[in-house]
Amino acid sequence: MTLQHQVVHEANNLVARSTPKEFFQNQPEESFCKDLAQYKELHKQSIENPEKFFGDFANQLLDWDKPFVKAKNGHLRSGDASWFLGGKLNASFNCVDRHAFNTPDKVAIIYEADEETESPVKLTYADLLSEVSKVAAILSDWGVKKGDRVAIYLPMIPAAIIAILAVVRLGAVHSIVFAGFSAASLRDRIVDCDAKVIITSDEGKRASKVIHSKKIVDTAIDGLSVVEKVLVFQRTAASNIPMKFGRDFWWHEEAKKFSGYFPPTSVDSEDPLFLLYTSGSTGSPKGVVHSTAGYLLGAALTTRYVFDIHQQDILFTAGDVGWITGHTYACYGPLLLGCATIIFESTPTYPDIGRYWRIVQRHKATHFYVAPTALRLIKQLGESAIAKYDISSLRTLGSVGEPIAPELWQWYDEKIGQGRCHIADTYWQTESGCHLIAPLAGAVPTKPGSATVPFFGIDAAIIDPVSGKELKGNDVAGVLAIKNSWPSMARSVFRNHDRYIDTYLKPYPGYYFTGDGAGRDNDGYYWIRGRVDDVVNVSGHRLSTAEIEAALLEHSGVSEAAVVGIHDDLTGQAVVAFVGLKEGYLVSRIKESESKGDHITLTQLRQELRIKIRAEIGPFAAPKTVIVVPDLPKTRSGKIMRRILRKIISNEADQIGDTSTLSNPSAVEKIITSVDEQFFNFKK
Repeated sequence: MTLQHQVVHEANNLVARSTPKEFFQNQPEESFCKDLAQYKELHKQSIENPEKFFGDFANQLLDWDKPFVKAKNGHLRSGDASWFLGGKLNASFNCVDRHAFNTPDKVAIIYEADEETESPVKLTYADLLSEVSKVAAILSDWGVKKGDRVAIYLPMIPAAIIAILAVVRLGAVHSIVFAGFSAASLRDRIVDCDAKVIITSDEGKRASKVIHSKKIVDTAIDGLSVVEKVLVFQRTAASNIPMKFGRDFWWHEEAKKFSGYFPPTSVDSEDPLFLLYTSGSTGSPKGVVHSTAGYLLGAALTTRYVFDIHQQDILFTAGDVGWITGHTYACYGPLLLGCATIIFESTPTYPDIGRYWRIVQRHKATHFYVAPTALRLIKQLGESAIAKYDISSLRTLGSVGEPIAPELWQWYDEKIGQGRCHIADTYWQTESGCHLIAPLAGAVPTKPGSATVPFFGIDAAIIDPVSGKELKGNDVAGVLAIKNSWPSMARSVFRNHDRYIDTYLKPYPGYYFTGDGAGRDNDGYYWIRGRVDDVVNVSGHRLSTAEIEAALLEHSGVSEAAVVGIHDDLTGQAVVAFVGLKEGYLVSRIKESESKGDHITLTQLRQELRIKIRAEIGPFAAPKTVIVVPDLPKTRSGKIMRRILRKIISNEADQIGDTSTLSNPSAVEKIITSVDEQFFNFKK
């Protein structure tokens, strides 16, 4: 029995828990979906008649400059799915103007800075409209127009949200790069999308540490002719920020030149809204393309129904805007619905482990959305701090980025939700744009560890990875796929539609391939079991093994490299690197920090490789450990068998199975010995 089948069989013994009655007592209004029966009826309608279902919601939740004439078009098999054809609208207008006109004094953004002494800062919808308009005017004056790409490299501050909305106000396309990425990673993304403008800050702050954002940008664009202008937000007012004449401009100085309103540009429903680069198994990051209308509808619909968000609610999404979670549930989703969003710049442990709960108490946040990594950290270090604060305003608790373990789910429910909240374990991807599988608050009973049921329009399927055929019924396990298009799904990979087809649509023709293993229990609930391709998920950050391997191979002593992900109690998965060394490059198998003669120590090599990864990709990609091996296990065609490496490092060498198909089966025992010496013995 596979692990996936085992999990499904164990899940069949669990009874789904209904939403606690306290959830409903804490509601400002009746739930958008009142019970499981209504969910099933709505889901059925969305599958059987998606044109009417999503067409009605598109007219209800979005404001259109020109009505669409066809709600759904194209197919997964042909890779040309599209939605709301003929319609025109503007994302910035939908997120800002219509609320600023109707409820100008309502708070839109609550900013919690790295230093609590600088918090909070609140922007109303009227404030937001004025600030967005000024930045849009700056960009327009610089020649940014519909379809142009603008890169954003900003910390989690209100300026990041303002920049996003200013770019799309012009019909331009934003490409946000997580502010923890290195100059090399930033450069790759700028070059790939031909960004003509970059918006950044002088510096950033995170847990009191200064991040030299502008200097990183300067390094990234050195010698790049494509970048014409750099707009710099003054975050720390540092005095030593280099500014290149004619290229670099201060945000606050340029904003003074323009008035408080700039009209939005109407775009077609299928025009690109943004690019977001995500790791892939082939090395170079993929620029995932999301369309305007479909993405906006998905963001609005899931925020409303999965979380049961009402206009007076306050959503605290503790995720960075550099990732899809921040895009959809810190920016677009709450602002589309006209509620308040908390923008959090710092970490859960700064200045102490009670930071999250002071924010909830201070603002009476009603919804909290976070990755299991942060919950594990709080459980480990700061459980006692929770009781110090009044967090009774919370109604829905969300989990995002990786499957949440049942025991952590229960801890989240008991310690933070205090048995009163709905727990929403949400499964989705950068490519999906919004939730794919999640329990609707107030309607769908939950099970610890299960993402539960598909969202509207998601016709989920479990595929047998061997036969490629769909497994019908319940109590099955395999790989997760989707049988139809949905409005918010990514439309392409930027300038590489073949890669989009090959990655998502070709593995199982007629289906969208998620790349994740999953099971479906006897109640039809889904259990996500993680990646089945070569991507490692560290603290919710999807990292390409090929991208990390490429950086390792740049080291002068490394001849070959393979990277795998292993379970980690804190980060969900951790990176482990296996490297082969060039002839003559010697490593001493000792722990001492000093080299011996012509040997470099294993400690020194590990440090050098970690520094390399941190510089090329970012600190979050640094390997937990590096194992030096005499050879890597390969098939006769030369493919590295990472599955074998994963088994060995997970102390499951007895489960490797047949190695006769390897071109070098004798390498396996040598790798086991190397892992014993360098990893397991080092841990003792």
